[in-house]
Amino acid sequence: MSERAAPFYCPYCGEEHLEPREEHGAWFCADCVRSFQLKFLGVGAPRTTASPPSASQPSKENDR
Repeated sequence: MSERAAPFYCPYCGEEHLEPREEHGAWFCADCVRSFQLKFLGVGAPRTTASPPSASQPSKENDR
């Protein structure tokens, strides 16, 4: 597991007494007795959400 995916506090109670679990990315909080898992999604170029024109919107070619 990479160091940048290590949590600083529990997402449930906010305490810092965390222990790594055997599963990849899993952590255990000794204060609230809950387990959680981290998943690093990464950073990259933002995705564009451009969609093709719908049938209700005329295209530029039909405007001639």
